[in-house]
Amino acid sequence: MSWSCSWISLLEVLVEIRNTFFSSKEKMASSSAAETVAVETMACARQGRHRQRYEGCYRLVSGCIPYMLKEDEESSCLKDDHVLDRLQVLMISTPKRSDLIFPKGGWEDDESVDEAACREAFEEAGVKGNINVYLCFKLLGVKKDQVVPLGEWIFKSKSKQGSCGLEGACKGFMFALQVTELLESWPEQITHGRRWVPVEEAYSLSRYDWMREALDKLKEQMLFGSSFGVPPSPELPESSNLYMVVPPSVPHGAVAFC
Repeated sequence: MSWSCSWISLLEVLVEIRNTFFSSKEKMASSSAAETVAVETMACARQGRHRQRYEGCYRLVSGCIPYMLKEDEESSCLKDDHVLDRLQVLMISTPKRSDLIFPKGGWEDDESVDEAACREAFEEAGVKGNINVYLCFKLLGVKKDQVVPLGEWIFKSKSKQGSCGLEGACKGFMFALQVTELLESWPEQITHGRRWVPVEEAYSLSRYDWMREALDKLKEQMLFGSSFGVPPSPELPESSNLYMVVPPSVPHGAVAFC
């Protein structure tokens, strides 16, 4: 009888050890799979043009000017005359190019135009934020939930710069994006550096006329919005902590590409 009890107890112990072992392995595998998915989600940007939107002969492009407002030491309220002095915009570098640009890319058929702008900001610049719906509503008198871009511009595709007519032409929509989150890693980090610059400096770094025109529109929105006491931007790291490839002088008379 005692031998039988001993064997039963031993078997129970072995079964318990087995269950504990396999349960731990399953948890580890599940955790590893979740981490892998998270990394893949962070590391992958959309590729190809199979979902690209077109309007006639134009490829549709969406982008944004990411910005923040630096806090004033004397006042945390933006309802004053110095909003443009604190306006900083985020510009990015591109491969094989010496100039700086704003995040933009193809508008795809499974997203709205403002969602495309936010996606491009995440993929190319590693930032998340809010499109300036509030300022657009106040400035243009449109519906409060209607998203209005800073403007629309026609670009010429880089690969079609020597072609005639509208071959390779793109229609671009640019938005103002108030940055709320600055990521340490982003999908296209290897090919796109980033740099915060004062808005006035951004003019001299902008290669194309449409970029300077978009900056004008952003400044108009910020000046108009400051009279309504727009909330300040959240605290973000200093620009000196951000990776950036410093470009040489920007050539004049450049043609806009997309």
